[in-house]
Amino acid sequence: MDDILALIKGKSIEIFNELKFIRQHLHKHPELSFEEHETAAFVAQRLDAMGISYKSGLAGTGIIGSIIGTKENCEKKRIVALRADMDALPIVEENQIDYKSLNAGKMHACGHDVHTASLLGAAKILASIKDQFSGTVLLVFQPGEERIPGGAKLLLEAGALDNPKPDLVIGQHVMPSMEVGTIGFREGLYMASSDEVFLTIRGKGGHAAMPHDITDTVLIASHIIVALQQIVSRNANASTPTVLSFGKIISNGAVNVIPSEVRIEGTFRTMDEEWRAKAKLKIANIAQSIAHGMGAECEVEIRHGYPFLVNNETITQQAKDFAKTYLPPENVEDMSIRMTAEDFAYYSQKFPACFFRLGTGNKSKGITSQLHTSTFDIDEEALKIGAGMMAWLAYSFLND
Repeated sequence: MDDILALIKGKSIEIFNELKFIRQHLHKHPELSFEEHETAAFVAQRLDAMGISYKSGLAGTGIIGSIIGTKENCEKKRIVALRADMDALPIVEENQIDYKSLNAGKMHACGHDVHTASLLGAAKILASIKDQFSGTVLLVFQPGEERIPGGAKLLLEAGALDNPKPDLVIGQHVMPSMEVGTIGFREGLYMASSDEVFLTIRGKGGHAAMPHDITDTVLIASHIIVALQQIVSRNANASTPTVLSFGKIISNGAVNVIPSEVRIEGTFRTMDEEWRAKAKLKIANIAQSIAHGMGAECEVEIRHGYPFLVNNETITQQAKDFAKTYLPPENVEDMSIRMTAEDFAYYSQKFPACFFRLGTGNKSKGITSQLHTSTFDIDEEALKIGAGMMAWLAYSFLND
């Protein structure tokens, strides 16, 4: 395996300029969730050029390629799926770079351009060494990670990974808080479920100078927001990670006008499905009870989002061990639980899965902006590791 390790490392360096071209092309032409038509066409062109067969139009714009190993001295032929997401975010890019987004109000601020470029790079490496492994590598280019219901869910519901069915699924995600040259793993529970909470408080609006004649919807909304924090502080089990946050309040009144309607939007996240269901009922009951008690009505809508992401402990430990042969062991870090969410969770609920982090930050170069910001960027040296590591993990699992 040492010869193959050196070969994969060498090829990741050899195709570095191509990886940068792919990533920068995608960065300049971002498309929002389930609108990745040009992105999918670009991916298909690259796969065609590599002679890799694929199915397209899955869940709208998804593509799944297939590389079949030709080595025959293996009794069990495994199937390993490698996943990358393709969609961008509705953010106006502020970076002044040659590859700045050309699509107004759209930006690859979550690194999905890196994921797609890395998977295309891994595909090229694996296609060039397919005589060195048995089994199959599935290349999953997935749409719509950033928007409920999630492209992963739609792909699975469409049976896109039923035939052939993978023995395990591997995904990677950029991590700007980690320095380039490092990667991170966590066995077991890793990322939270996520539900979207929408509350609409309605009452009799009117002049702010005559509160006795109206229903103060703004005050009621404030009471509801404060009271709902008890969901976390007094109802959640202290050992169960739970977050309830509200990030948007719409109150179209004025300095002397109380509006007849106030809208509140937020997110609920946890790592326990039984508690998740109970908590959503509590959110509705508390919000509506307060509103009714203060003379208003409260409409509650909670959109069921992604489940929690759990990394298979055996697969993830193996992946971490493989990674420590690809990188210096000290560059392979242990990760903490995160309350962010990822639709890769759907794969992790159905298959043995490993979702790991790719360090992309570089403090010395001033590359420190976090995900989902208008100044997010990466140290492109990470592309070598992103492509090479995905290829190495696939090869290692197929030959383990």
